[in-house]
Amino acid sequence: MNKAQLINAIAAKCDLPKKDIDAVVNATFDTIIETMKAGEKVQIVGFGRFEVRERPARTGRNPMTGEAIEIAASRSAAFKAGNALKEALEQK
Repeated sequence: MNKAQLINAIAAKCDLPKKDIDAVVNATFDTIIETMKAGEKVQIVGFGRFEVRERPARTGRNPMTGEAIEIAASRSAAFKAGNALKEALEQK
């Protein structure tokens, strides 16, 4: 499912205009991103938790040449599913 399909599905369930749903979805995503950029976690009870994970700098190897290279420190987004989501996925 892509973003447009998500908006269409929510609009159909809520019987609201797609324009309004689009604004809500965009605001939700923007708020999650802003919160994570600030280094905070976003926890939606029953659904899951979004957080930023720090990766330290390290030395790696170029697979073609075997030469040692420095890999810079980075930050990445992580999601951990909540219990209700896990349980829903287990049901058939």
